Amino acid sequence: MLNKNGNIQNFIGCDASYDDAKIVIFGAPFDSTTSNRPGARFAPAAIRNDSQGIETYSPYQDFDMDGAPIYDAGDLELPFGDPQPALAMVEEAAGQIMTDGKTPVMLGGEHLLTLGAIIAAHRQYPNLRIIHLDAHTDLREDYLGQKLSHATVIKRCHDLLGNGKIHQFGIRSGTKEEFEWAKTHVSLQKFNLDGFAQLAQSLAEANAPVYFTLDLDVLDPAGFPGTGTPEAGGIDFHTLLTAIKALKQLKVVGCDVMELAPNLDTSGISTAIACKILRELLIAIL
Repeated sequence: MLNKNGNIQNFIGCDASYDDAKIVIFGAPFDSTTSNRPGARFAPAAIRNDSQGIETYSPYQDFDMDGAPIYDAGDLELPFGDPQPALAMVEEAAGQIMTDGKTPVMLGGEHLLTLGAIIAAHRQYPNLRIIHLDAHTDLREDYLGQKLSHATVIKRCHDLLGNGKIHQFGIRSGTKEEFEWAKTHVSLQKFNLDGFAQLAQSLAEANAPVYFTLDLDVLDPAGFPGTGTPEAGGIDFHTLLTAIKALKQLKVVGCDVMELAPNLDTSGISTAIACKILRELLIAIL
């Protein structure tokens, strides 16, 4: 159940009331289908805690989050094991936020949970488009016989939205079959974010509702090692920031930041980067 009554610890600057908020953050601490290194369930708490070390002001966007209409609802109490109940709880929370006329921002947690939020968004916006930044295709039909996995999440989203509605960037890992399937079903940009600005302009002109999903392993693990499935050859912070700022022109109806595993980077650098990315994302979609 979504908490509307205030949270003990908020992401820095996100202390508006639920009623006054335009954006509602909620954490989704779940990593039961993680296929390599677990730990993403610790990310929402780590991000809130470490956000106290950054400023509310963004020199990149010349905006101060202090007093911004953003509410932090804290974490959902998600069960371990079977992902179905967790997905249902995410769907309910994201759907409630959208029904109340606000934008949900989910802090993962593993990437499968994006499916719950997409189901809720598609119910309200049948012409929904997805912008997906990731190192991995996430287009498998199943992973080790399981259709619900962080390795299948975008395929499950395609099952819902159909062809031409999903736009992937930064992809540099997947099976040959996934890349072949993508050629006729989704828009996939390998290795980098080339074409992102043009896509954003096109979607803005169409006034299309957009769900933005960010798997943090799109970043190069040389600078962001705290993730469960690191892949060499990723983008850098400034490239990601440029894409995030391009979201300003879009009708973003929901978004998420997924797959930080803070236990895998004891230096704290990965969590610090995640905090800054979240700050910039919140400002961009306000």
